[in-house]
Amino acid sequence: MDLYSYTGIQVRNGEIRKVTDDICIESRFDLFLNDEKVTGIVASDEQIRELGAGFVIAEGLCDQISGVVVEGAQIRVTAPVRPGGERVLETSGGTAFVGELPVIATDLTIGIEDVYRMTAAIESEDWRRTGGLHCSVLFCDGELCAKACDVGRHNTVDKVIGHAVLSGLDRSRCVIGCTGRQPSGMVSKAARAGIPIIISRAASTDGGIRTASGSGITLICFSRGDRFTIYTHPERVDGVGR
Repeated sequence: MDLYSYTGIQVRNGEIRKVTDDICIESRFDLFLNDEKVTGIVASDEQIRELGAGFVIAEGLCDQISGVVVEGAQIRVTAPVRPGGERVLETSGGTAFVGELPVIATDLTIGIEDVYRMTAAIESEDWRRTGGLHCSVLFCDGELCAKACDVGRHNTVDKVIGHAVLSGLDRSRCVIGCTGRQPSGMVSKAARAGIPIIISRAASTDGGIRTASGSGITLICFSRGDRFTIYTHPERVDGVGR
């Protein structure tokens, strides 16, 4: 990922010195679905095809993708469109579409050690260097399949979902790991994509937990070091109980 280097003045323990930091670059893209502009997205300039494919699936606009083309700052997705869905502006500044969520049914389970292993993968060198990026990972049948960093936590999830869509992965066998917190809008993305397990280093909200419970998602939060908290559908984690 391209980064800018900026010089600033750091004050630490009363001492003043110049420092040079690696800073994230944010870009803006316009997303079109079948030649109709859907929204503008502020994102990091990589994995943009995946971002477009993942966004329209994760927001419930489409069930499948015919094609994605990136032309400069335009992301052009072609796909059969699902009817309905109310567009809303989320508190994070992103656009979301409100509609009924599916209920996920799968026999996928993971072990406690899998949670630790998947959590350890939710980082990258750029994430460590900048402190200004979010990171998401996608596992399918226990194997790491995709990783995405971005200035927006929603974008990272869209990008790994987009990878699953474009690669034809069985999303009912997938797990998403994410650095970002899990309010309802984030959990809804996994639900619409048919992904049954979310692991987050961060917290959820009451809405996120209700959404996960109702849509059949196993929601694991505060996954840090040797601990994690399962809020919904713990039966998918072997050895934890029902």
